Amino acid sequence: MINRKIAPEIKDAVDFEVTLKPYEKFTLDNGIPVYVIESDEQETLQLEMVFPAGSWYESENLIASASNFLMKNGTGKHSALEINESIDYYGAYLNRSCHHEFGTYTLHCLTKSFSALLPTLQEVILDPAFSEEELALFQQNMKQRLAVNLQKCDFVANRHIDKYLFGEFHPYGRVSSMEAYDALQTESLRAFYQQHYTYNNCRIFVAGKLPDQLIPQLNQFFGTTKWNGEATIIKPEISIMPAEEKKFRIFNDENGVQGAVRIARHFPNRYHPDYPKMMVLNTIFGGYFGSRLMSNIREDKGYTYGISSQVYNFRQASAINIHTEAGRDVCEATIEEVYKEMRILQNEVVDQEEMALVRNFMIGSILGDLDGAFQIIQRWKNLILNDLDENYFYNNIRTIKTISAEELHVLAKQYFKPEDWYELVVI
Repeated sequence: MINRKIAPEIKDAVDFEVTLKPYEKFTLDNGIPVYVIESDEQETLQLEMVFPAGSWYESENLIASASNFLMKNGTGKHSALEINESIDYYGAYLNRSCHHEFGTYTLHCLTKSFSALLPTLQEVILDPAFSEEELALFQQNMKQRLAVNLQKCDFVANRHIDKYLFGEFHPYGRVSSMEAYDALQTESLRAFYQQHYTYNNCRIFVAGKLPDQLIPQLNQFFGTTKWNGEATIIKPEISIMPAEEKKFRIFNDENGVQGAVRIARHFPNRYHPDYPKMMVLNTIFGGYFGSRLMSNIREDKGYTYGISSQVYNFRQASAINIHTEAGRDVCEATIEEVYKEMRILQNEVVDQEEMALVRNFMIGSILGDLDGAFQIIQRWKNLILNDLDENYFYNNIRTIKTISAEELHVLAKQYFKPEDWYELVVI
């Protein structure tokens, strides 16, 4: 029997052996790869279909996101309402998303309902209608949402900082506009769909409690034909064209009491050896609630409710972005404090107590992210879609556990030079 008068031994997160559960891979008859993580914890299932159909591949602004959204809004047999009702009937969710590189459709459902939902999923993926009525409704709703969001300083700041970093014509810096929504045509949406949502460009990721006939069922609905034909996707080469100027001030809301602050710079992508090291340095700097930016600018100065620093993980190039909302009268002071913390990291080596705290936080976060099949398949998906394997995962773990304070000091001297950062305030 456990003696509850004796406290259990405290074990640091860095002392745990972090392992990434391997996946099973199957191949449908037409060649579609299926990556599977099985779990018996709950009677639920997640299936994600991924296509190279992000904004990187579009020839007209918003074509990728509009195509992705409208695939679910009506098929050759059923209306958007009927599709949504058939999914809701089983308490399921069918979510879509479109980012820079990929377009995805994700089904969350009870395992027992999977078979009943497959015909609806097949219709959405293989037979979207792209009706004029649904496009008009989409345009109206999105323009209304954009008009509302353009009144928000944080929304405007996010749009502009990406544009300054990558250029307004680059997929990472391109933004929506009323004119772009108005220019959308059903013919263009269908053409984009036919080119990118094809059987040979599809990858499927499944996690959770699996039905007995998972692969045969997937094969029946998605593996027996070469649906939408065979298309070769060539990723175009697009140059980054950052703004020449580095300091910007934008007046957006004369009645607002807060301003949006963004401080950002380019950074090598995840394939560069400095990337995993920067994840550690960025955590110390502004990557968690106990970070230096939070301790100074929130806890000590009281300028903001929260401030954080994020390392983008884009495919072509990355960036570091410090973002916060602060009182209009202290936005400039906030920027000065950010640079002050950069200079401290450049001039002083991080002490071992803080190093140990951050190591434990980062390893603990990874352990939490691997708690369950849904989280594990997401980790594998990110590796597979970026042409990486488990060695990349374990190398990152090793970096967190072994990187020295001196290595972080060198990194700070290289990347925390204030003159290299773009600076934006929207008030």
